[in-house]
Amino acid sequence: MSVSSDDELTALRAQRLQAMQQQIEQQAANQLQAEEQAQQEAATSASIDALLRRHLSPEARSRLTRIGLVDAERVKSIKAELVSLFQSGTVSSPMSDASLKQILAKQSKSRSNASIRRI
Repeated sequence: MSVSSDDELTALRAQRLQAMQQQIEQQAANQLQAEEQAQQEAATSASIDALLRRHLSPEARSRLTRIGLVDAERVKSIKAELVSLFQSGTVSSPMSDASLKQILAKQSKSRSNASIRRI
């Protein structure tokens, strides 16, 4: 009787050890995938920043930086729009702060049209 319980215990230990090894391998694969994704995002961000550095005036870059301090997601959408404008050639380079303000005003028209009524 003790021989079969020892065999069962050994089998359970082997199963548990195998499950733990699979879990560790899965975690390592997930971590590697996350690191690769982070590297790709960093490379994309660096190329976008380099493009904007070439095409924006210092005042316009400063304005984008200040907007980024308030709303990082909005800056991502603004940068994406600017990159598409520069790649299509629809705007002149270097873009001044006034031109950037016009683009920002067009992008946020929905916010400026909001009104508050008192009843």
